[in-house]
Amino acid sequence: MKKLFAIATIILLIISMATSVFAVTTTMEIVEDNICTIKLNDSSSFEKKIVDSDLTNHQVTLQLKISNNSEVIIPSGELMLVIDSSNSMDTVVSGTTTRKDLVLDSANKLVESLLQANSTSLKIGVVTFSTNSEIDPDTGFVNPGTANDAQKVCDFSNDLTTLQSRISAIEGTGQYTNLDSGLKLAKSCFTSDDNNKYMIVLTDGLPNIAIGYNDLVSYEGLTNVITETKSTLNSLNGINVITMLTGIDNEEATFRTDGTNTYTYGQVIQEVFGTEANPTVGKFYKISDDEIEQTITNNIYRDLLPIAHSLKDITVVDYFPQYIVDNFEITYVDGIDVSNVSANIDPDTNSITWTLSELAPGKTATIQYNLTLKEKFDETIIGKVLDTNEKVDINYKDFDGTTQTKTSDVTPKIKLTAEPEPKPPVDNTIAPEPLPKTGSPLLPIMFVIFIVLAIFFGYKARKIK
Repeated sequence: MKKLFAIATIILLIISMATSVFAVTTTMEIVEDNICTIKLNDSSSFEKKIVDSDLTNHQVTLQLKISNNSEVIIPSGELMLVIDSSNSMDTVVSGTTTRKDLVLDSANKLVESLLQANSTSLKIGVVTFSTNSEIDPDTGFVNPGTANDAQKVCDFSNDLTTLQSRISAIEGTGQYTNLDSGLKLAKSCFTSDDNNKYMIVLTDGLPNIAIGYNDLVSYEGLTNVITETKSTLNSLNGINVITMLTGIDNEEATFRTDGTNTYTYGQVIQEVFGTEANPTVGKFYKISDDEIEQTITNNIYRDLLPIAHSLKDITVVDYFPQYIVDNFEITYVDGIDVSNVSANIDPDTNSITWTLSELAPGKTATIQYNLTLKEKFDETIIGKVLDTNEKVDINYKDFDGTTQTKTSDVTPKIKLTAEPEPKPPVDNTIAPEPLPKTGSPLLPIMFVIFIVLAIFFGYKARKIK
């Protein structure tokens, strides 16, 4: 009886296993490879997309990428330094340091910095101006107000040693300031080549003579000098002009008067150069002597070599739907820098956060992660189109320093599909009786037989006793 009971139990278990439902087999597919693109500015963007997949193993690889496609700008072409060499440049401004010392030392530093940035396609020349020291043979006096009031110190060159030695050797040549002659000589030195052209004017005084105008007394004479010099400045078309004026302590003081009409220093400055907010040409700096080095080596340098168009303080937050967090493993791809991205998903927001302090021009930054279906997952997601993320938020500082916020809910999509169960092979033999079909009451029948046998043999066993 015990043997029969064991046999019946085994038969029941086999039948039960044969009729049990096994785990569902699924396939993965990419149904909508939507690329999430966020425009940050005219030359920068964010992108999220599927870059790889292993659908057999239910895995896709997503990439987040930030691109800064702005160009790195360096000065190239021809740059002319136009330096005041009048006697006032020898004024002592600190200890034994003269104004000329500050200007020439700063000019040498500027040249060095510019040639370090571009030592091939940038050429620098130097012109000075004041008044000439030649004696007119007819009068026996110096004859100011001519083209000779300006001298070429160095033609265009990218030889740093030559340029610095020539700049350092500049000496005062005269009492008056013929800016007009310096501008005209510098302008004539530029070639006709189609390239960038720059002119940097460094002066400590206001023009009191011009070419053809050397009246040093009358109000009308100064008016002519102002008109001629301003006209020359306005003629510098196609040249990027930067002017630095120092040495003017009192703009209210009288510069020239005929007893009725008066020019103050401030009036002459504004008539010739304009204002810093509205210059006659290019850019205009009106400074004190203690600002000379900062203005030349930093401000003017940055005007010529603009601050890099970098994106700064970038924060990317990638949010996931709950069904992705519950049913997929999220792992970073080997080989990427994960020092600036969340190690784990934030359980409060279902997100990871990627931060970058700065992204320079011409650079891109990427991270990649895999979404892999877990071995045990909620089968209710089968057959549904699944968003791989919920949204992406980006915060950053734009080129102008303003804080910007952008967002997108565009996302690549995937889908799990249940594979149909394989059909049994077709049996063409003719059975004497119909074979049990799927869903026939075989299991209940066997169960009833098992119960009947158990009762019968149990009863018989009791009777024998």
